[in-house]
Amino acid sequence: MNSPIACQVVFLDAGTLPCSLPFARHLNAEQLAHLDYQAYERTDAAEVPARIAQADIIIVNKVRLNADLMAQATKLKRICIAAAGTDNVDLQAARDLGISVHNVPDYGSDSVAEHVVTVLLALRRHLMDYSRAAVDGRWSASPHFGWHGPRIKPVGGSTLGIVGRGRIGQATARLAQGLGMQVLFAQRPGREAAADERELDALLAACDAISLHVPLTPDTRGLIDARRLRLMKPDALLINTGRGALVDAPALVDALTAHRLAGAAIDVLDVEPPQPDHPLLAPGIPNLLLTPHAAWASESAQQRLASRLAELVAEHMAQTSAPGKE
Repeated sequence: MNSPIACQVVFLDAGTLPCSLPFARHLNAEQLAHLDYQAYERTDAAEVPARIAQADIIIVNKVRLNADLMAQATKLKRICIAAAGTDNVDLQAARDLGISVHNVPDYGSDSVAEHVVTVLLALRRHLMDYSRAAVDGRWSASPHFGWHGPRIKPVGGSTLGIVGRGRIGQATARLAQGLGMQVLFAQRPGREAAADERELDALLAACDAISLHVPLTPDTRGLIDARRLRLMKPDALLINTGRGALVDAPALVDALTAHRLAGAAIDVLDVEPPQPDHPLLAPGIPNLLLTPHAAWASESAQQRLASRLAELVAEHMAQTSAPGKE
């Protein structure tokens, strides 16, 4: 086998993955000696051309790579997306230029599923309210041993509707069923409904909680709008760990404020990081549990993602050092 040739790898937004890539686990000593790796905390659009000009491999999470940028990077052979989604890369342009694109689809399925169950329990048990009551004087002023506030409703025996039947949706279903929940899935477009699937509008009306796990496409943008929020039960919950633009944010604020919906747990917004005037950042929205795109970020998920990215670099270096490869 030929010796490895020098390989320049740039991670344009390494700050999105708060752990290092374990190259030493996947590359041999000779490959490591030929690896030229540069990790940038973040990269503004104006900085992208210069940073990728000599790159053989680009690792990217959210930075957008269009046809013009890829064409300028004349050495570029591989793009590794540090995420499950691929919407920030022009896939057709990459194919036309002979650039392979690799995402990491299953690093965080269990982490996201655990987050869904966690926020579901937190909302049903009003944990935020009860935690505040423990320290703001209401418990101390109680004539009894405990403090009774909002009604705590059971999760077991209730029905969870899942929109999106991929890896994360399936992992969420397994955990929910372990809690004694009935699980229904949204019917997949273009397919006959299975026994555990419902047409989306019917699913929204039938379930006690809805969890969104579909990618953002022209068909799913604004999927949960004012009309569909009105279809949900007044005591139902909405959970979104998919993409922020799946939900009409002003419509959700209206539904929560008017108590037409019992609560919502939102981990993703349509613009991230959000501007301070984003509708879902307004103070006083009742029963809204907002988290900063953290559902995926368990320690084990981060390590799986980092390991797979290093493995993708190792695969490329092995291929380019094989006989007949340049």
